[in-house]
Amino acid sequence: MIKLYSISAISLLFVMGVFLSGANTAEDIKSVIEVLESKGVDYSSKKPNFNIAGVSAEAGKQLFHEGFSQKPNGGKTKKQSKHFVCTSCHNVEKEDPDLTVSDPQARLIYSNEKGLPFLQGTTMYGAVNRDTYYNGDYDKKYGDLVEPARNDIRGAIQLCATECAQGRELKDWELESILAYLWTIELNVEDIGLTEETASNMDADGIRAKYLQGSPATFLPPPPDRKNGSGLVGNSENGKLIYENSCLHCHYRGEYSFLHLDNSRLSFKHLKKNISKYSRHSLYQVTRWGVPVKSGKRSYMPQYTEERMSKQQLADLRAFIEEEAS
Repeated sequence: MIKLYSISAISLLFVMGVFLSGANTAEDIKSVIEVLESKGVDYSSKKPNFNIAGVSAEAGKQLFHEGFSQKPNGGKTKKQSKHFVCTSCHNVEKEDPDLTVSDPQARLIYSNEKGLPFLQGTTMYGAVNRDTYYNGDYDKKYGDLVEPARNDIRGAIQLCATECAQGRELKDWELESILAYLWTIELNVEDIGLTEETASNMDADGIRAKYLQGSPATFLPPPPDRKNGSGLVGNSENGKLIYENSCLHCHYRGEYSFLHLDNSRLSFKHLKKNISKYSRHSLYQVTRWGVPVKSGKRSYMPQYTEERMSKQQLADLRAFIEEEAS
């Protein structure tokens, strides 16, 4: 369970150089950043500004999970987005068994074991540890909007709020609060396979090599022949994991979508019928190109990059859908 602190308490922790790490307190195990700071790496620019009224990790957590929080002077804020919350697309726990690679199949198995959804966006666990954001092909989607976000976590949070979530711009205290919350879910040395003793004897570059400094993103087009697909033989058992941990996360009872899906044969027949079509209900269309906003409806479906759903996994998902539809 993530432990949160009041403004005064967490400010004191910053002064002491102590941060929370996942499920453990700093007294139990050191955070990666704490070790790196002891070796001269400067993370001061990423730390939240608690001099702004209302900034707290508690407020940031509520904004992240619920889309609103308590205003500094009382009352609730307006919803940041009418369509999504951050957890629509992002986990807040470790979702990869090996943090040095982006392997979607290893992530699917690991996240399923941990009871986590299999999502389009990277986990925010350890986000403050990374150097870059909106990597790879995201400039193809957002163009120049990526520039202020790629090397700046605040810019990345704001871009996610306004473009990904199709919501309003965050106020300064809201932005800093979300950043404060992200600091409560930074990496600890156990996450990267080290002990405190081992980490203390390594140089900064060696420690940083134990986890990716950004999440790679490669946009893939749908197969040229949608009727025949990619030509890969699908594994329906693996496809079942994807359907239950990914598709139903957003579509079950229309959680974040106008399209309702469940485990009924009707849902599978509908998906199978549309696989080869050029429509927003085509499996290939939505996973590789996403679904754009419609007139009067700003919610949309973001696409899966190759690193978030592989070609083989897409073939597996199709195999499961077709099996269940028959």
